[in-house]
Amino acid sequence: KDVTEKEYALISEKASELNGFNTKLDWERVYPYGNTFKSILGSVSSSEKGIPEDLKDYYIKKGYSLNDRVGTSYIEYEYDDYLKGVKSKYKVNKDNSLELVSYGKKGNDIYLTIDIELQQEVEKILEEELLKAKKEANTTYYNRSFVIITDPKTGEILAMTGKQIVFINNIPTFYDYTPGIFTAPVTVGSAIKGASHIVGYNTGALQIGEVRNDNCVKLKSAPSKCSWKYLGRIDDLKALKLSSNTYQFYTAFKVANVNYYYDMPLVLNNDTFKIYRDTFKQFGLGTKTEIDLPNESDGLQGSNDKSGLILDFAIGQYDNYTPLQLSQYISTIANNGSRMKFHLLKKYFVGDIKKQVNDVELNKVITEQKYLDRVKEGFRQVMEIGGTGSGYINTIYKPAGKTGTSQSFIDTNDDNLVDTETVSNTFVAYAPFDDPKVTFTVVSPDTYDYGSSYQTYVNKRISKKISEKYFEIYK
Repeated sequence: KDVTEKEYALISEKASELNGFNTKLDWERVYPYGNTFKSILGSVSSSEKGIPEDLKDYYIKKGYSLNDRVGTSYIEYEYDDYLKGVKSKYKVNKDNSLELVSYGKKGNDIYLTIDIELQQEVEKILEEELLKAKKEANTTYYNRSFVIITDPKTGEILAMTGKQIVFINNIPTFYDYTPGIFTAPVTVGSAIKGASHIVGYNTGALQIGEVRNDNCVKLKSAPSKCSWKYLGRIDDLKALKLSSNTYQFYTAFKVANVNYYYDMPLVLNNDTFKIYRDTFKQFGLGTKTEIDLPNESDGLQGSNDKSGLILDFAIGQYDNYTPLQLSQYISTIANNGSRMKFHLLKKYFVGDIKKQVNDVELNKVITEQKYLDRVKEGFRQVMEIGGTGSGYINTIYKPAGKTGTSQSFIDTNDDNLVDTETVSNTFVAYAPFDDPKVTFTVVSPDTYDYGSSYQTYVNKRISKKISEKYFEIYK
């Protein structure tokens, strides 16, 4: 390394006379945008080590040599076959001279769906808001947030980032936490109530326009379960606009063929969890989004299907989903029930021939259009004045969306036991509501301690700023 061209030429010329010496040209991966999206772009092995031990079987089966430099993570790994190129082939003559057999070819160029300008701006916003939030009261355990921006009609991801803040000697340091978007499930809360509504409509447990009293419910040997406040008599649209919990509880009772009464023991009369989960998966919740990256999680399914937990499930407080699954869920609603495969590869070249990546529909949500329209109208009202999403996105952009607040539990002393209860915030939206062009997903785990009198609005601030930046760029 670090030799002059003259030194390289001299050693190359004398290599046959210098026992044990050889020369070769090598390269280093350069990241023109610094740390922006760097972790997802991935890394490559070194020329000294060649193929890493844990990837040898995978690459040897593809015909690679052990000393080849290969992609070892994310995009570099996923698309190594496109990027690697073809090595020149030489024949070694008896006098140790080399005779060229065939010329090598450079690897193919690939183009991603990521808008690098938008990506840079979103990462900047996340770092600013993380630092600002850590100066607020009661943010002891808050240290990361995630953002995904997509085109719901194609499945293209326009921006995707996760940032974590760590203080080292009281100096803030930011780490790229983007892989957590598709590998780390979180408790997402009420954002999923659109899918819960569809379960109710499909099973006849919920009727369009049905009015219910938002009073608490009480099961035997359990504390009362309520909405965040008493919301009065509300219909299915108001239940979404104001984010009623008990409205969803009554739907779950009906799905389970149970007639609720105060202090009753709850026994499910059918496979209620399966009914809910099967529908949720159609939206991308609890199943892989099939993004073109390795190691995607399919979420975290609760292992104890105790009857009372169905109420928690219906409001997003039981099974956990990745931020990317939550993004696919809102994209599917925006796209009228068509779940598109998420992808980062947009096009690639083979020689001079450009090949476009086809958009892929994974499935269509099994429901009637009138039910999807009802959920979409509820989500539009969420963003109005008086809705829980008011102020998250400027209404001039005609947004529709849903907020989520969830109780979460964390291990604060690394003994593998949860010991602290926190609150996590989520937000999903699309715009414009009459012809969606973009979706926004913002997830901030553990923003403040549960039961605290002060709460940070960091998730709301992030949502407002990233949406403003998107509409500034995409006028």
